[in-house]
Amino acid sequence: MARWSSPKDPALEAALRRNRRWIVNNQIKRLLLRFPSRTAPVRLLQSRFKTLDLLGRAANWLRKYPSCFDLFHGGAGGDGDGGEEACFGFTKRMAALVDAEEAAVAASEPAMADRLARVLMLARGRRLQVSKLAALRGPLGLPDDYLLRLLPARTDLFRLANPYPHRRNAAELELLRWVPSLAVSSVEAAAASAADSSAPRFTCSLPPSWAKSHAKMEEFNSTPYISPYSERWAAIGTDADAEKRAVAVVHELLSLTLWKKMSVLKLEHFRREFGLPEDTARMLHRHPCLFYVSNRYKIHTVVLREGYEGSELREKDPVVAAKDRLGELMQEGLHEYNQRRRSENLEKKRRRGEIEIKEEEEEDDEEAARLDSAEKREERRKFYKNLENIDK
Repeated sequence: MARWSSPKDPALEAALRRNRRWIVNNQIKRLLLRFPSRTAPVRLLQSRFKTLDLLGRAANWLRKYPSCFDLFHGGAGGDGDGGEEACFGFTKRMAALVDAEEAAVAASEPAMADRLARVLMLARGRRLQVSKLAALRGPLGLPDDYLLRLLPARTDLFRLANPYPHRRNAAELELLRWVPSLAVSSVEAAAASAADSSAPRFTCSLPPSWAKSHAKMEEFNSTPYISPYSERWAAIGTDADAEKRAVAVVHELLSLTLWKKMSVLKLEHFRREFGLPEDTARMLHRHPCLFYVSNRYKIHTVVLREGYEGSELREKDPVVAAKDRLGELMQEGLHEYNQRRRSENLEKKRRRGEIEIKEEEEEDDEEAARLDSAEKREERRKFYKNLENIDK
């Protein structure tokens, strides 16, 4: 299917900006957490370097993040059998943030159970394959062991079943009972909390200058809102009503995710389960007031516009806040490493007698950049001032 992206939105593009380094370090963190002592041999990481799409030596990578990882010689796992083997583990600051993240995840278990129940209520037959749910684990903020965390204490709500024992990966997670208090979409909740108690309707999150999109959204809202939790959704006959419910399902699913975004490819994997159309990607583009589709990093991602204020989430889950603090520590460690390398390189140049010329050139470049930036700021100020005068 041919795909395309929405007109660029700089704020949402900035929200989608991710650094592959943080993804790699998160996988290294998960690797260490598999060991009770939170230490592991460097050779183990080296053996998995290719799966992380990395080249070079694992030890060099770890040294780039001195605030996150400690390198030492000894036995990993606390058994003392490693001799003088190179090992690595968390720094004290990193360990404290990892513990804080684990605490946030543990405290969020009731909310996780509610999100999982809502997703099953959206699905046909209130059940989903466990292998498919793995695609939603990250967006919903579920840990790797979410089944072990959530199911034992909620046997009256969830059940693991295997309707096809002869098939591999056929296990399904089933919702045993309907929960009326959870069958309220974010659109319905917003309407209920509004001062005028108006009927549920979608809200356009585009600027007023997008007049045509606003007009299309008004036309779309002219028909009654169809709840994504409606149990009679399979009986919807007209194409307009089917799209109305499909839009409501995608809107609700994105509102349940922690980052209010999801891969379009992952979303399309659930077409049958959620009753989405074959051309789900085209449907998303028909509603730019609600959804923003980006092709950043050559991965089509749909973002719920109303979930963001500029490039920041309107509501940040405690788990997201904990992960952000880990990212800040990683950035701090990389900055510290780069500063140390720069100092070492300057020292080498100083010994070779090249530093005087280079320092003068750097000062000239910095002064030119400062002046250029000041001129651009002044130009922008004049431009917007003239624009305001024109509007008046």
